[in-house]
Amino acid sequence: MPITIRALNRALLARQGLLERMRLPLPGVAERIGALQMQYWPALGPALWARAHECPPASPWQAHATGDLVTGTLLRGTIHTVTPGDYPAYAAVSAASKVGSFRAGPEPEIGELLAMVREMGETPRPGPDLVAAIDAWVVANPGVFSDREIELQRLYRWTSVVMRVGFIRVPAEGEWSRRTPVLYARGPVKELPPLPEALEFVIRRHLGAFGPAAAEDVASWIAWNITPVRNALEAMPDLVRDTDDDGRTLFDLPGAPRPGEDAEAPVRLLPWFDSTLLAYAPGRRTRILPDAHKDHVYVKANGQLKPSFLVDGKVAGLWTITSTKAGAALILTPLEQVPIRAKAELVAEAKRLLEFTHHDAASHEVAFRG
Repeated sequence: MPITIRALNRALLARQGLLERMRLPLPGVAERIGALQMQYWPALGPALWARAHECPPASPWQAHATGDLVTGTLLRGTIHTVTPGDYPAYAAVSAASKVGSFRAGPEPEIGELLAMVREMGETPRPGPDLVAAIDAWVVANPGVFSDREIELQRLYRWTSVVMRVGFIRVPAEGEWSRRTPVLYARGPVKELPPLPEALEFVIRRHLGAFGPAAAEDVASWIAWNITPVRNALEAMPDLVRDTDDDGRTLFDLPGAPRPGEDAEAPVRLLPWFDSTLLAYAPGRRTRILPDAHKDHVYVKANGQLKPSFLVDGKVAGLWTITSTKAGAALILTPLEQVPIRAKAELVAEAKRLLEFTHHDAASHEVAFRG
């Protein structure tokens, strides 16, 4: 029997801590739920808060200050938060992805690019200084890039290089806080692990966080062509195999949580660019995002994913926060009819989130719009 959409939904929620919050330190939560999409820095706190049993307001910043979490350019050339232990594998897979490929001639060896980063030293740099440092290294090391490649890379401010060598972000002020970290620093890796080993590690992280999943889902998440991903999945003999309603082969880790269709799903508020809405191939995200709502959540003009709330495990509306000297307010905008009981639960959950994000506000108000 094919595994149903509702069963897939409950498996996803269980692995993401969205059925029951995880009683783990934040690094453990981050490893369990996969690389957290972090294009918008204020999403970090709510993403962890929604999944962790204990997450004091300052704890996401403290985890970065102690080095227990790092944030940098990884999967699909976008910013993600992971643990330092997971970082090398994600960096290797990201470096080998189809995103940000070089435009002229053969690609330079990743070892040469890592050597460049090592020679830049440990000092964090703002973006323009990083570009200047790459330019200086290229001049001092002729032959690594063709003249045409140098011309194109300068036009695009060496984006392809930055995406491949795993820079992390650190705060310009030297202190982690709500402010977006804008400086570039060398990531916690001297040498990337062998690519087959890294790919298997990242695939297993994906299945553990978002499975069961098809090869196209994993390939979309890591921005690889589907064939090597499918081959890697097929080569893992311990994986569990199922099919979905469309007949796709789904892969999963043995013993991974599958609570069943009847598991009760509490309301949850998800932040901007939440990973659960991006972990599957486009058109295959209905286990959590109904087709009727995707154009409300995803803004095609700028690629933004709005913060949303879940009712019975699926996106049922959006939320926004406004803050003034008088206090902070969270507005819930339903995209469908929300049961009265769920409304009351949403108000309570939204107020807790508001107290987390704006704990120093004079007041906290929650209201429905529409």
